[in-house]
Amino acid sequence: MSEVVAKQSVEAGNPQNVKNPSLGWIIGFLFVVSFLGLFSVVPLRKIMIIDFKLIYPSGTATAHLINSFHTPQGAKLAKKQVRELGKFFSFSFLWGFFQWFFTAADGCGFVNFPTFGLKAYEQKFYFDFSATYVGVGMICPYLINISLLVGAILSWGIMWPLIDKRKGHWYSAELSSSSLHGLQGYKVFIAIAMILGDGAYNFFKVLGKTLFGLYKQFNNRNALPLASPKASPPLSYDDTRRTELFLGDQIPAWLAVTGYVIIAIISAITVPRIFHQLKWYYIIVIYIIAPVLAFCNAYGCGLTDWSLASTYGKLAIFTIGAWAGSSHGGVLAGLAACGVMMNIVSTASDLMQDFKTGYMTLTSPRSMFVSQIIGTAMGCVISPCVFWLFYKAFHDLGLPESEYPAPYALVYRNMSILGVEGFSALPKHCLTLCYIFFAAAIVINGIRDAVGKKRARFIPLPMAMAIPFYLGGYFAIDMCVGSLILFIWRKVNKGKADAFGPAVASGLICGDGIWTLPSSILALAGVNPPICMKFLSRSQNTKVDSFLSS
Repeated sequence: MSEVVAKQSVEAGNPQNVKNPSLGWIIGFLFVVSFLGLFSVVPLRKIMIIDFKLIYPSGTATAHLINSFHTPQGAKLAKKQVRELGKFFSFSFLWGFFQWFFTAADGCGFVNFPTFGLKAYEQKFYFDFSATYVGVGMICPYLINISLLVGAILSWGIMWPLIDKRKGHWYSAELSSSSLHGLQGYKVFIAIAMILGDGAYNFFKVLGKTLFGLYKQFNNRNALPLASPKASPPLSYDDTRRTELFLGDQIPAWLAVTGYVIIAIISAITVPRIFHQLKWYYIIVIYIIAPVLAFCNAYGCGLTDWSLASTYGKLAIFTIGAWAGSSHGGVLAGLAACGVMMNIVSTASDLMQDFKTGYMTLTSPRSMFVSQIIGTAMGCVISPCVFWLFYKAFHDLGLPESEYPAPYALVYRNMSILGVEGFSALPKHCLTLCYIFFAAAIVINGIRDAVGKKRARFIPLPMAMAIPFYLGGYFAIDMCVGSLILFIWRKVNKGKADAFGPAVASGLICGDGIWTLPSSILALAGVNPPICMKFLSRSQNTKVDSFLSS
């Protein structure tokens, strides 16, 4: 069985052996699965927004931001923010261009600068001068960045060096560094255990809040449209206008149901032709269950602002993968099912967030829905093209030591292998450590909820801690630098930091990201950087000098 799973795992995304993906098939797959989530929750928009009065914090915050632009003060501030964004966009783009000249080979350039010494560099502790991660660090809460750093110190600073000393006892010393039966297995599967523990805790937490909220809604007749108008609190003038516009511009329920059924039928016919391992009856089962899960995700997101799309995707990985089995392509079937499920439940919660924004800004719900369809269709074309560009330009895409290691690709792939093969792929004592970290993620989350928000801000997040277990600490250090910049800025001038911090961060992220496009085009055209900047220890440098002079 292990030979079958190994073959499937290669087919399921090993970047060293996988065949070139067909751009047309990827676009086709996205087109037949990406619209189902939109149609699944359209009939529920009145219940969610008007009857249940769900908050949808991100959608509400976006609406307040948009409304603020339509005041004289808001318009003036917006112009200044755009100016700041432009400045740091230009700086980030030019910095990426400058760095490119020194990356002639693997391991070259500022991204490999051993900031804290070569020993720390070997354990992935260094500042890699990434404007993107610095910008992300300025946007993310301090707790996220500190959690990442704590996870990096725990794993790369303590655990992996200790486990590496057990080479030859816990796992074979002959294994390659990328083998899942060696140290790499501990890195990947312990991270997966923490992610699953955090996801399971939040899933049941949000599910509990969802069920309790529904119970309260249906028991509080004041919240139902059947209640007497006298029993309901009077609406303000703004809320009355919003409700009239929101309900006046109807999207027929029959259109949503018909659209869902038609797309589901087309998808059940076409998806198995793209992924032969994903049978049509798997698709039918997913589409029967998906609207219920989409509702749960949209409702939970309205209460907590937390989308559990990835958790529902993991559920599909394990159930469909185990159902298919190793002899019938369970690894690929699980991954494909994950993609289908995540598309449905994620777009459902995103659409409801946008409906809330539209409700608050007096925007036509029909125009919001049509815009979502147009944007989704654009994404179905643009996203695969961007992936194809990266795939062709960066041949080591997805490898652990590459510039773009794609960590979650490896995590999800190995979840699928785990669901099909079970625990036989794990090295010695790895399962015990997985149990410990799975339980630790649940306990830490429980403590965070028990101590209250004021004290919880000093307790790290398990999900954030898990990410560096595989990647290392370099990006966590970058993000902490971003947090430090914002912290000092707020101490100097809190008003300006709050007003322009997001614009500066966005400029850093966008400029560095846009530079990827011309660098990819240069790579495809065969234009290589002229200089390799590397850092060697004194002894290595002596050997190199001796070799060159001989």
